[in-house]
Amino acid sequence: MQLEFFPSRTLTLYLARLFITRVVGVLLMLVLILQMLDLLSESGKILEYQGNGQAQLWTYVTLRAPQLIARFLPYSVLLATILTLFTLNQNSEVISMKAAGLSAHQVLAPLFLTAIVVAVVSFTFNERVVTHATATLKAWQNADYGPLPKDSGVRSNVYLRDGNNILMAATVEGSGNAMAMQGVSWYRRDAQGMVVEQLRSPHATFANPGWRLESPVRFDVKSTATEPLDSLVIAQDVEPNQVTISSVDADAQSIFELSRSIADLKAAGRRTTELEGKWWHKLSGPLSSVLMPLLGAMAAFGLARSGQTLIRAIIGMALGFTYFVIDNAALAMGNFGGYPPLVAAWAPFLLFAFIGETVLIRTEE
Repeated sequence: MQLEFFPSRTLTLYLARLFITRVVGVLLMLVLILQMLDLLSESGKILEYQGNGQAQLWTYVTLRAPQLIARFLPYSVLLATILTLFTLNQNSEVISMKAAGLSAHQVLAPLFLTAIVVAVVSFTFNERVVTHATATLKAWQNADYGPLPKDSGVRSNVYLRDGNNILMAATVEGSGNAMAMQGVSWYRRDAQGMVVEQLRSPHATFANPGWRLESPVRFDVKSTATEPLDSLVIAQDVEPNQVTISSVDADAQSIFELSRSIADLKAAGRRTTELEGKWWHKLSGPLSSVLMPLLGAMAAFGLARSGQTLIRAIIGMALGFTYFVIDNAALAMGNFGGYPPLVAAWAPFLLFAFIGETVLIRTEE
């Protein structure tokens, strides 16, 4: 029995090359299929805006593809694990490796090493590419696929309280006194919380204090009458820093930006449980790729001639997909305060690592 964790250098490179080529192949297949389906569902909305054409469709693809890659990379690692190990088992290569004295962990070691590299690449890709693409795409969608906002710090779907009233904006650009809102709606409510008046404006700028609405339109709920008004100032208690901390999108911020946003919200006395859970998930999410070789390992062991190889591969796939279901459920429970953020992000990972290791040990015995 070899005492080294990895098999020979030649065998390690052979298994790693098989595994990474299948990861890339499965990922490309999934992303291409899902991108085509997604583009078919969104192309009508994109082309509905006058002047949009093929260039805007390609822009949507470049913004949407990073999200699909980030979401389905762990699935690709799972499917690639099962394909790789299933093929090795069918060709009796696993039997040959075990006959040479390799343990199950040594057989899987090159896959673990490759999965760690994939996890690091995934984390870097999410932080440098996916967050920017998500922020830009959401701002573009809120603009009904009109001209892309030039400000990289665009925030979308901003919701603010102005005393008993409500101020909403489709997008917000800039910072400090230079901050500007697009697609603004201001709702005046009575003491019972019922909306009695609505002001809509395409554009609003900070008036220090308050926000100046350009070309507002007033809608009176009681009379259902609509009338245009001259520019006026509303929400004099709402400051630009309130707008900044009220529009935190964890998916559109890097882990460092999200850390600062959480600190600002805590300083303002705001609830940050959901954001803290997503902060931890920015680490546990990419690291789930390392878990996939362990969950899919059942496809590698057991005699191919027993006729149970396919069943074992299906069980491994079921374990992997169950992990993703429970991971999403735990994160949702954490968002509602059912679990602490740290538990919501890491409990499924640790649970299935224990299950996978137990199954692997029992299989080896």
